[in-house]
Amino acid sequence: MATLNPHVNFNGNAEEAFTFYRSVFGGDFAMVMRFKDLPGFPFAPHEADKIMHIALPVGNSVLMANDVPEAMGRTNENENRSKIAIGAASKEEADRLFHGLSEGGQVEMPISDSPWGSYFGMFRDKYGIEWMVDFDARRSGE
Repeated sequence: MATLNPHVNFNGNAEEAFTFYRSVFGGDFAMVMRFKDLPGFPFAPHEADKIMHIALPVGNSVLMANDVPEAMGRTNENENRSKIAIGAASKEEADRLFHGLSEGGQVEMPISDSPWGSYFGMFRDKYGIEWMVDFDARRSGE
């Protein structure tokens, strides 16, 4: 089966955001590459320490990101067409992830029992990234 690995673009704060995500999900970064680590890659000197690629394993997937070099323009912060969906393994994990990731953000739909039978909530985190957290006891066997 294919694995989906979300990739997010940031305007210079990818490392800060991923340090926050790691504090919620746990684990260690699988990779952190900065622009200065790529010989011959054109970047502005003040962007040398910005993130070219960062990867955080989460369960069987990997959350990835980069900072967009200023020469490529700004990425659309607070866009509303995409969400990262998390399928939690338990109601307790869903609560932990929802409350941890939404800290400092804006809750769109508080986590609770949904009309479609799962435990679900949506929010925009403090970095402008939208998330959905879902736990479905029917799929987990609980």
